[in-house]
Amino acid sequence: MKIAVFASLLASAAAFAPAQQGAMKSSTALNADLSEKPGALLPIGYFDPYRLATDEATFDKYRANEIKHGRVAMLAVVGYVVPEFYRFGFDIAPGLPCSEVPNGVAALDAIPSLGWAQMFFAIGAVDYYGFLGNFDIGKPSFPDDVMKKRETQEVQNGRLAMLAILELLRHDSQNLVSPGFDGLDNLITGLPFLYN
Repeated sequence: MKIAVFASLLASAAAFAPAQQGAMKSSTALNADLSEKPGALLPIGYFDPYRLATDEATFDKYRANEIKHGRVAMLAVVGYVVPEFYRFGFDIAPGLPCSEVPNGVAALDAIPSLGWAQMFFAIGAVDYYGFLGNFDIGKPSFPDDVMKKRETQEVQNGRLAMLAILELLRHDSQNLVSPGFDGLDNLITGLPFLYN
């Protein structure tokens, strides 16, 4: 008990001690550099209200993650819409052809657990080991301004796709549980007001 009281007294005394003055770091130069990176658009420019990207390495890590998740979201949106129009002819599992797997969130219950395990471990291995490949062959050589514009377009399209897949999932899952709505209609190709 005496040790706890003594420790709390030391902690409270340390709270009023003057803080150590370290070297002042200015983030103005960093923000100026980051405002020139792809993805910063007018009128907002570079947007980091919580100051998560404190240095160039942190920014590069977050930007790489943003691009990766944006690309995955773009594929997810395409994969969410395409089954409305086209199905593969093979079986996803023995006795379960792709044509019988429902679209959207309803497909979560149709895929067997072994299929989920295969997907989980395959995606995890690719993400953990980073099979990035060397795709420099055939990389187009554009002028700097055109390349910056295309990189900005990729970041912006990825941001839009991340919002789009979240909205598609929300829309699909909300309609599956809404009373009076069977949820099995074409949710993607129809207009929302047609279902009322």
